[in-house]
Amino acid sequence: MMSSLDLPLAGELIGSDFAGWTDELVDEFRVHAQDGHVGSRLLSEDSRVRVWEIRLAPGERWHAHRHVLDYFWTAVVPGRSIQHTHDGTTRAVEYEAGETRHFRFARGEFLLHDIENAGEADLVFTTVEHLDSENPPLPIESD
Repeated sequence: MMSSLDLPLAGELIGSDFAGWTDELVDEFRVHAQDGHVGSRLLSEDSRVRVWEIRLAPGERWHAHRHVLDYFWTAVVPGRSIQHTHDGTTRAVEYEAGETRHFRFARGEFLLHDIENAGEADLVFTTVEHLDSENPPLPIESD
């Protein structure tokens, strides 16, 4: 199984072994362990891709969510975040507008994480999931 240290995660490692995690955060990761809502708004879906937006005001978080599909994200604006990852790591991340990262998952691999806007302006990402990945897509309910 891949650890988050093997993934092309952005940012500086600022904690490990669940240091600083509250009981509520640990519970959130348990509750959302299979949550396929990898963005705050599904913009488009067809037979090949799901296109998501994450838009977070300063201090706002997007809850833990699970990535199982190959995907990429692009930062629409510059900003900063704090992210917690299922293996107990915490990262501080800075983004430049247009920065993009690609992820690939072998069968059974995943990334479970959250994201909190640690900056002073809105943080906006576009995330594109490839539905023809090694893993089947997680079900999502339409809002």
